[in-house]
Amino acid sequence: MKIQGLQKMTLLDFPGRVACTVFLGGCDFRCPFCHNGELLDGSAPAVMDDEELLRFLQGRRGLLDGVAITGGEPLLRRDLPDLLRAIRELGFAVKVDTNGNHPAALQGLLQEGLVDYVAMDIKNSPERYALTVGLSSLDLEPIRESVRLLMEGSIPYEFRTTVVDELHRAEDFEAIGRWIAGAKAYFLQPFTDRESVPFEGLHAPTRENLEKYASIARVYVPYTAIRGI
Repeated sequence: MKIQGLQKMTLLDFPGRVACTVFLGGCDFRCPFCHNGELLDGSAPAVMDDEELLRFLQGRRGLLDGVAITGGEPLLRRDLPDLLRAIRELGFAVKVDTNGNHPAALQGLLQEGLVDYVAMDIKNSPERYALTVGLSSLDLEPIRESVRLLMEGSIPYEFRTTVVDELHRAEDFEAIGRWIAGAKAYFLQPFTDRESVPFEGLHAPTRENLEKYASIARVYVPYTAIRGI
């Protein structure tokens, strides 16, 4: 497997773990605010392959206790389960980030016990989802199914929304809150501009608006928090 990036240590990407973060290229969404825009089409050069990653992890046993897999969209990789099996055989816990558009792949990982934590993006309210992910249309049922899988399952998870001033409104968080009511955890994180973002002219929300959005969602998801400010 080609691996497009490796952050050798993080205290942020995997709650409760000292981890590394593995970046896999390729995504089926085209979110205009994506901070890993160079990974979207899968053409970014590989920095290593899976065998090199496993050798790295062998040398980090006792120093790291988790591996966060992100992208791009990791669940597009058909050989992802093989990689996760090998990582877990080395004794590491696994976190996977996903856009939620691949519930069958997610269900397979959950059923086999290959993940210890899942972070799923909730891009926006249902009526504004396609716009927010950069597509002309979108079938939301796969995303709804992924939400159900996590909320009805037993492993720790979080939902999260990257908030962009031009894309999100107060009523969107009312709709999101109703959608994921009763979820274990929901995080709002402000958009951060950087060179890899595909589109210019996007801005972070004001802190006042971010706090207002969080208070709206908190009615439905008591553990709603702001991350990244």
